[in-house]
Amino acid sequence: MAETAQTIRGRAAAIRIENLDTDQIMPKQFLRGIDKAGLAQGLLHDLRFDTQGRPRPDFVLNQEQHQGVRILLAGANFGCGSSREHAVWGLQQYGIQAVVAPSFGEIFYSNAMNNRLMLVMLPAEQIERLIADAEAPQPAEILIDVERQRVQSPGLDAAFTISGRHRKMFLEQLDVIGLTLQQRERIAAFAQQHWQLRPWCRDVASRTRQRLG
Repeated sequence: MAETAQTIRGRAAAIRIENLDTDQIMPKQFLRGIDKAGLAQGLLHDLRFDTQGRPRPDFVLNQEQHQGVRILLAGANFGCGSSREHAVWGLQQYGIQAVVAPSFGEIFYSNAMNNRLMLVMLPAEQIERLIADAEAPQPAEILIDVERQRVQSPGLDAAFTISGRHRKMFLEQLDVIGLTLQQRERIAAFAQQHWQLRPWCRDVASRTRQRLG
């Protein structure tokens, strides 16, 4: 099955670490910029590189067979810790389009789904079957069908659940701002009604500045 706007398809890599927090996913020294640029280098930096900046050959993302992976298979409570949204942006800049884990940190989950990084929760035993396919001598691709809410590989065909809002965002290729802007007319109508009922509340700061000269 080919990849479509409703699916994510690609090779996967397994990071068998539970409670992998956002400080490890995106260390603090990569948070100095004022935009989202350049975060791929910081992704999992202390796991990918040694203290001299050399790639650690035993880390999964540095191994040749896992170059260009699009899906991470992770341990429970992935993305716990601080609320830094840079962890999500770094994963996306690296090329990761989805993370499959038994559970996720709550704030990370919201940040990821609002930025269209797909997070899939499956029982640990089902993830082990995906890992077996990903680590086979000839690694198999994994398909995440968001429209049907299923994960498929040679060894697994399983259902997962996400909220209707997050499903809509992914299928219509919207981030949280784009989703909000779909309600532009309703927002404008509400604002107009609000100011008609409470005209004394409108532009209070600017009118105060004018009175004060």
